[in-house]
Amino acid sequence: MTLEMLYSKIHRAVVTDANLNYVGSITIDKELIVASKLRIGQKVEIVNINNGERFTTYVIEGKAGQKDICLNGAAARKAHVGDKIIIIAYAHMNEEEIQNFKPAVVLVDECNGIVEIRDYI
Repeated sequence: MTLEMLYSKIHRAVVTDANLNYVGSITIDKELIVASKLRIGQKVEIVNINNGERFTTYVIEGKAGQKDICLNGAAARKAHVGDKIIIIAYAHMNEEEIQNFKPAVVLVDECNGIVEIRDYI
């Protein structure tokens, strides 16, 4: 049996753009992708702290150092520029993996700069 467990998250990121006319997804600064151990195309859940919306999309790589968090396509209707969101990825793990795995938890500031990277919830 496997359980779906927290793999990584970016906590309290600020939406910098919302592009309704894009194909879809969330564009994330490459530095944040690396720090959070996310993968291009990986499924993520987005939780909007401002309005309570929760939705699923996938990761697109943004330019490193730009601090961009851009919701694209239909997801652009779920948040406004300036909203704070949590970007969460899960992974299926067996009991042994659960015992040894440490998630990547990236805390960011108001400008999406990395403040701290934790390996615990």
